[in-house]
Amino acid sequence: MLVGQENKYISETELLPPTIKRKIFEKIGLQIRQIAATPLDKALNPWQLAPLVKLKVVDISYLSELSIETRNTLLKGNSKDWSGATTMPLPNGWRLVFINPKHSPERQRATLMEEISHTVLGHTPSLITPNNTLNNQTQFRDFNKAQEEAAYGVGSAALIPYYMLRLSVERGISADRIAKKFAVSEDLAIFRIKVCHLWDSYKNYIRD
Repeated sequence: MLVGQENKYISETELLPPTIKRKIFEKIGLQIRQIAATPLDKALNPWQLAPLVKLKVVDISYLSELSIETRNTLLKGNSKDWSGATTMPLPNGWRLVFINPKHSPERQRATLMEEISHTVLGHTPSLITPNNTLNNQTQFRDFNKAQEEAAYGVGSAALIPYYMLRLSVERGISADRIAKKFAVSEDLAIFRIKVCHLWDSYKNYIRD
């Protein structure tokens, strides 16, 4: 695989993290990067990628048929109840994606990447639906732990490729600088360092 401006081909061994589960997530994440034509050393833009997998990102504040209760629940400033949701396929094969506009740009990027990963993995989407038994309060499809773990694992791998993450750690680059390079949160960068078994190396190499 070609690594951006370095113009260097690298082996699968260098590309993949050590554990079996993370290897699987990484391979899918790399395939997603190929769909987006994004080199390993560049930040992936999920908004440009979404149409390539038939996802249309919709600003939920523009949906006129939402009830006042539902709109307030989804758009309140301190909402932690939801990050994003995707509809079932429309007749034309496309799906609509809704991202919480109150979250930071970095979190929105991770959320959209997770929704893209759900689609690539063929998961049943989580839907925003009213529940009449609870005074029309907004509810979501039951949480599927395995699907959520896979989608987040694949999405985070696509956003911060293991190869570049390992090189950054070995060069003593801090998590916040890694996060800025790939336009994600520092928490996501730290998550990737830990699940890719680079944490011990990170603590040894990091410079103030």
